[in-house]
Amino acid sequence: MMNDRIRNNYSGLRPRLFIFPVFLLVLIVLFLYGEGALNVSGYVEIQKDVFLSINHFLGRYPVLQHNLTQLGDVLIILPLITILIVYAPKIWEALLAGLLVSAVFSAVLKKLFAVPRPAAVLDHNTFIIMGKKLTGFNSLPSGHSITIFTVLTVLLFAFMPKKWEGKTLWVLFVVITGLILAFTRVGVGAHHPLDVISGSIIGYISGLSGIFISRKYKIGAWIGPKKYYPVFILLFLVCGGVLVTRIRNENLLVYYFSIISLAFSLYKIIQVYVQRR
Repeated sequence: MMNDRIRNNYSGLRPRLFIFPVFLLVLIVLFLYGEGALNVSGYVEIQKDVFLSINHFLGRYPVLQHNLTQLGDVLIILPLITILIVYAPKIWEALLAGLLVSAVFSAVLKKLFAVPRPAAVLDHNTFIIMGKKLTGFNSLPSGHSITIFTVLTVLLFAFMPKKWEGKTLWVLFVVITGLILAFTRVGVGAHHPLDVISGSIIGYISGLSGIFISRKYKIGAWIGPKKYYPVFILLFLVCGGVLVTRIRNENLLVYYFSIISLAFSLYKIIQVYVQRR
């Protein structure tokens, strides 16, 4: 059974997995310190040229970038995996905890660092902006990147192959996919490169934390029992209404993938709930 396999995968994880991402964050801090960029102006200036280069390169694919960047929104990415509530509720237990951790990280760190968005400090004529122009002082870390890597990290360890070759390919696939999605935030002109890199690392830490929390505490134990399915049915309907509104306001292809996935999950969860009686 899929859920048992995932539970076994999660139970084998050890706290030492946190060492590498923390090491990477320390390296970023040391790099900024060495460049005299441990201040807002220095942080922005040191990566200005890299930001412009990446932004102009990715900006050549505006439709693709604008669609993919939406996957950093929980209302867009989560519907794509709602079917796992039926077949692998253990994943959603970890996701729930991980997303709560990521929300705290994002809110606290954005307010703590108060780094201006690119559009708040750079000439708008020098780079490409897609979608809403963001000019707030909440650039570091990238919330979309945190969300993407929180979700992908939970999936990474849930479906980790047993053989070494399979593990290597799976990790590379997930990490590369995550970075492609995360760097769309630079492509649409919403974040500096280090916002995205640090957000990705924090997202990994959040996802891993969600797994460990779900192992020790049963805050998501209500997700599996079918008696709670009416709650999900209601949530799916509300989310579907939000997606329909999004499609009316901004007709993006990625929204259709989310709403189709949500509709299938709604059908399946109603079917399972009715059959239990």
